[in-house]
Amino acid sequence: MTDQSNGAPATNGAADGPPPLAPSIRVLAQYVRDLSFENPGAPNSLREQGAQPKIDLQLDVNARRMEDEGLFEVGLRVNARSTRDNGDVLFIVELDYAGLFGFANVPADAIEQLVLVECPRLLLPFAREIVATATRNGGFPPLLIDPMDFGALYASQRQAQQQTANA
Repeated sequence: MTDQSNGAPATNGAADGPPPLAPSIRVLAQYVRDLSFENPGAPNSLREQGAQPKIDLQLDVNARRMEDEGLFEVGLRVNARSTRDNGDVLFIVELDYAGLFGFANVPADAIEQLVLVECPRLLLPFAREIVATATRNGGFPPLLIDPMDFGALYASQRQAQQQTANA
């Protein structure tokens, strides 16, 4: 016995045909493209103690579509410079860390947000560890990069782009 409403047979929640494939993101590779650490005042910079040094930290995200469909290279560029109040440079660290990501069953309108939000979110813990290790190996306390909200950064950049386009 089948239950009918509005003349159509019930399907008991089962859709006709195979279920749609779930969207997926795969990390195919992660790699250091470039790493530089400079300790220009060593060994004096390691012996002198004083006020808390200033840290200027910049983090940029870049992405590009690869020739293979569904593949993107996403990179994090980290630049950190530590100075004393008198302007003496303690250290400079530069890291270009990237990953190769593959997407499947992702709607075209969702790709940009995945590439600029989720991919950097997946890369940041590894880049953070590399920077911390480099500064520690350079004789300083490890520089720990704070977690970042790439979603909020993406939203603010999109809003700024829309305001520029409307102006």
